[in-house]
Amino acid sequence: MTRAVFFDVDFTLIHPGESFLGPGYRDFCARHGVAVDAERFNEAVLAASPVLNSADDSYDPQVFIDYTTRIIQGMGGSGDGVDRASRDIYDEWSSCHHFSLYDDVPEVLRLLRARGLTIGLISNTQRCLASFQSHFGLDGVFTVRVSSADHGYMKPHPSIFQAAMQQAGVGPDESLMVGDSLMHDVLGARRLGMRAVLLSRGGVPAGCPADVPVIATLIDLPSLI
Repeated sequence: MTRAVFFDVDFTLIHPGESFLGPGYRDFCARHGVAVDAERFNEAVLAASPVLNSADDSYDPQVFIDYTTRIIQGMGGSGDGVDRASRDIYDEWSSCHHFSLYDDVPEVLRLLRARGLTIGLISNTQRCLASFQSHFGLDGVFTVRVSSADHGYMKPHPSIFQAAMQQAGVGPDESLMVGDSLMHDVLGARRLGMRAVLLSRGGVPAGCPADVPVIATLIDLPSLI
């Protein structure tokens, strides 16, 4: 029986605004004297993604800075200002005012709380999760909050899931992980015996195992618990 549901944060519960899309990257870069083509943003993000997937599981801000640098370079940026722009973007990522909740989040969280489930956050982030909770009016919803910056390891490292379960007082067979990353959220959790659901708002990703439950909206989550 599921007693606790743990959620990833970025691209699961919240999504970035224009500051972290092509035009926003262009503006960040311009402040540091770097010219980029905003139209190349999506292509650059795709090309940069292996930087995150090949990273050591220890939390290291430089991984995210390197990832951002690769995006800027993929957009045509070059010069000494690229590193400064990357660090600026990394620092601003932790500010909640750049993000919005997905529309399906409040209703589903209220429903899960009404069922008496423990709800937690497990996030590969430097963002303060207590500030996230209060900024989006979710006080009292999450009784467990584990960020990789505080914990020291990132998903899919087993210890970050174990820390969350320990806080919740549950075992793997009582736990469900929900997130948008097949590698970090789903496969990481399943290695410990947790159930996991992939939230893929843009369709089923290539290479997704047939036995992984995939939903396109959180509205479909309660029926799987």
